[in-house]
Amino acid sequence: MTESVYRPAENRYQAGMKYRRAGQSGVLLPEISLGLWHNFGDVDTLAGSRRKLHHAFDHGITHFDLANNYGPANGSAEETFGRIMKSSFGPYRDELFISTKAGHDMWPGPYGTWGSRKSLMASIDQSLRRMGLEYVDIFYSHRYDPETPLEETMQAMVDIVRQGKALYVGLSKYPYEAAGRAYQYLRQHDVPCLAYQGRYNLFDQAPARTHILEQARQQGAGFIAFSPLAQGLLTAKYIEGIPQNSRMARGAFLKPEALTPEVRARIQALNGIALRRGQTLAEMALAWLLKDGQVTSVIIGASSTEQMDDNLKALRNTDFCEEELNEIDKVLSGQACE
Repeated sequence: MTESVYRPAENRYQAGMKYRRAGQSGVLLPEISLGLWHNFGDVDTLAGSRRKLHHAFDHGITHFDLANNYGPANGSAEETFGRIMKSSFGPYRDELFISTKAGHDMWPGPYGTWGSRKSLMASIDQSLRRMGLEYVDIFYSHRYDPETPLEETMQAMVDIVRQGKALYVGLSKYPYEAAGRAYQYLRQHDVPCLAYQGRYNLFDQAPARTHILEQARQQGAGFIAFSPLAQGLLTAKYIEGIPQNSRMARGAFLKPEALTPEVRARIQALNGIALRRGQTLAEMALAWLLKDGQVTSVIIGASSTEQMDDNLKALRNTDFCEEELNEIDKVLSGQACE
């Protein structure tokens, strides 16, 4: 049976998605982006991955976030994306903003990880081959390498742009001091950093506490938040405990010991605030990140199109009154759960 030709929804830019400028650049990113960390590897069906990617684009999601080691197995998310680029997304390449990264363990031996020039140059070439692309829109240094001179890592990023393999570069999970030096090096070499990507959610506000958010703003870079739902903790899934077949029950990345009585009490209290706002906990958690313009885009994962639709509902209300923010702060500090 021949699959019908994919034609994206004609109203995809009128479906409720809003777009924000990435720092001091000409790039507009959707407030919600789709990450391919899990659910798009070779352990997942190609049909299911295709359905979710098409659904995202049909709803105005133009930014797809990958990394060389996303899967599982390593590289398989990029391979999946490459198949879908070839079969359906190809005619719409100029509407898409595709990111990938390198820096975590990818292939065996000393050159398949961290931030050496050899590793980054090999990785971008591999990623482009897997995705069938001539270039990515943004290439990230996935983590700071304390053993490689920062100048070596950043010069490789500069050269990747000058070779036409990426339009922009970004930083991911860099500590404050190293990020400051990286911003300076890139700017001095006329390849300013477009975006900083970091873990940020109601339960993990380190980017604000360590001034990474403000640093990105001052440096003219956008901030892109990943793990906005704390790997599922900031959903109604764990209000009554640990469901069977949940990520926590499987214990891969989210361990059962993370759901302490204190954390569960906070989840329940936050859920009460969300319900009074007419939102689910997940919707409120996403809306909270988008409340004040400090975050350019929030990367969600999706195991189904239904889950994606639920997350997109967050865009209907990203405004918080002072009373709600104060109540959330009390919950997170433990004052409202005692």
